[in-house]
Amino acid sequence: MDPIAPRAGAAVALRQDARTIGLIGMAHATSHFFHMLLPPLFPWLISDFSLNYSELGLLVSIFFVISALGQASAGFLVDKVGARPVLFFAVGCFAAAALAAALAPGYFGLAVAAALAGLGNASFHPVDFTIMNKRVSQARLGHAFSVHGITGNLGWAAAPVFMAGIASATGSWRTACFAACGVALLVLAVLWWNRDAVDDSQGEWAHAAPSAGVQAQPEHPMAFLRLPSVWLCFSFFFFSTCALAAMQSFASPALGSMYGLPLNLTALVITGYMLFGAAGMVVGGFLVSRVERLERTIAIAMCAGAALLALVGSGLLPGMAALWVAAIAGAGTGVAGPSRDMLIKRAAPPGATGRVYGTVYSGLDLGFSVAAPVFGALLDRGMTSTVFYGAALALVLGVMSAGMVGAGVAARSARTPAVA
Repeated sequence: MDPIAPRAGAAVALRQDARTIGLIGMAHATSHFFHMLLPPLFPWLISDFSLNYSELGLLVSIFFVISALGQASAGFLVDKVGARPVLFFAVGCFAAAALAAALAPGYFGLAVAAALAGLGNASFHPVDFTIMNKRVSQARLGHAFSVHGITGNLGWAAAPVFMAGIASATGSWRTACFAACGVALLVLAVLWWNRDAVDDSQGEWAHAAPSAGVQAQPEHPMAFLRLPSVWLCFSFFFFSTCALAAMQSFASPALGSMYGLPLNLTALVITGYMLFGAAGMVVGGFLVSRVERLERTIAIAMCAGAALLALVGSGLLPGMAALWVAAIAGAGTGVAGPSRDMLIKRAAPPGATGRVYGTVYSGLDLGFSVAAPVFGALLDRGMTSTVFYGAALALVLGVMSAGMVGAGVAARSARTPAVA
C-alpha cells in the first residue's frame, strides 16, 4: 500500500471540511447580522418617521415571531427538498429585506423589511446543522459547531458598527440599508459559486453508522414530536436565550443604575459578553470531541456563568469589576455552545435533523420574544438587580433541561446494541 495515499486522502478531507465549515460560518454570520438590520438605525428612524420605541420594539417582535413560526416549518422543508435551496432562498430574503428597508416610505415598509428578515432567519438553523451533520467529518464536527457559534456572535457584533457607521458617515440610513443589501447579495454569490461544498444531497449522516442489511422502517413525519428530548432541547434553548436577551437588551442600563457607570462604558458589556462567548466557543469546540457526557460540560460552564451574573446582581463589586465580571460570564455560555449543539444532534433521529433543529431552535426565537418585555418591565420598576438574577436563574433552568436530555441520550445508547 502506498503510505502517501492515506495522508493525501486526509488532506483532501480536511480541505473539504474546512470549506464547508467556512461557508456555513459565513452564512450564519449573515443571519445574525440581519437580526440587527433595523435596531442600530432606530435613532434615524425616530427622527425621519416620528416613531416611538414601542413601535420600534414591535418591529423586533415581528422579526422574531415570524422567525419562530417559520423555523419549525423550515425544518420540514429542509428534510423534504434539501438544505441547499432553502439556504439560497434565505439569503435572498435578507437582500430583499434590506432593499425593502432602504425604500420604505413609512412604518409599514419597515414592518415588511422586518418580516422578510425574519422569514430568512427562520431557515438557518435547520439548514446549517443539516449541511454540517451530512458533510463534515465526525472528528471535526465539534469544531464545526464551535465555528458556527463564533461566527454568529461576530455577525451580531459587526452589524451595529456597519449599519450605524455607514449611516453616520453618509448622513443617510437608507444608504446603510442599500449597503446591507449588497452584503447579502455578495454572500449569496459566494455560496452559489461554492454550491458543491454545501450540497447536502451528496453527504452522509455523520452520526448515523450504516447498518448492513437493516432497512429502517419509515416513520410518520411528526413522529419526532413524541420524543421527550426534542421538547427538553426546546426548553433549554428557551431558557438560555432568555438569559441572552436580558444581557443584550438590559445589562447596560442595569449596570449604569446599580454601579453609577457612564453609558459609554456600560455599552461595552454587550461587546465583551459576545467576545468572551466567542472565545468560550473555541474552547468548547475542543472539549466536545473529548467529553462523552456533554451535559456535564454544559452544566459546569453555564453554572459558572450563572454564578458570575448573580455576583454582579448582588451589587457587592466595584463598578468596573462588575462590568468585567458580567462580560466574562459570556464565556460560560460560549463553552457550552458546541456541546449543546452536539447533544441535540445525538438526540435527533437520522433523517429528521432539519425538523428537530427547526423545532428546537424556535425556542430561541420564543425566548427573545418573551424575555425582552419581561425584563424591560422589571427594569421600568427599578428592579435592576433582577436583570442579572433573572439571567442567572434562566441559565440554571437551561442546565436542568440539558441534564435531562443527556440522561435520556445515555439511556438510549445503553439500550442500543453495538454494531459489529
